Amino acid sequence: MNQSKRAAMITRSNLAEQLREYQIRSKHNWATVSFFSSTSTPSSSSRVDVVVFVIWELLILAFLVFSAVSLYFRRIRFAFILVCLTVLLLLCMKIAKKIRSARKKKRRMLLPLSM
Repeated sequence: MNQSKRAAMITRSNLAEQLREYQIRSKHNWATVSFFSSTSTPSSSSRVDVVVFVIWELLILAFLVFSAVSLYFRRIRFAFILVCLTVLLLLCMKIAKKIRSARKKKRRMLLPLSM
């Protein structure tokens, strides 16, 4: 009876160790260069997340450059519209990032229960 308890404990510890190894292997260590998001953690970002947020950041940067150019040519209304769009895109990016991280946290919390 004592040996059966040991065998059950060994399999549980092996299962926990395998789960840890899987989580380490499945982690993508991306060095994300993020200008607008200082809270981005490379270990929790996947390739798709990195590509999407880099595209969003390039779009925001392009809007800022175009607004500066339109200010140079004294198109105040157009510059104001571009700055408003930039702020709106930045807010959307932050909200989307929080939603994705909340979904990932929820998925992680459900993982051990399903095993």
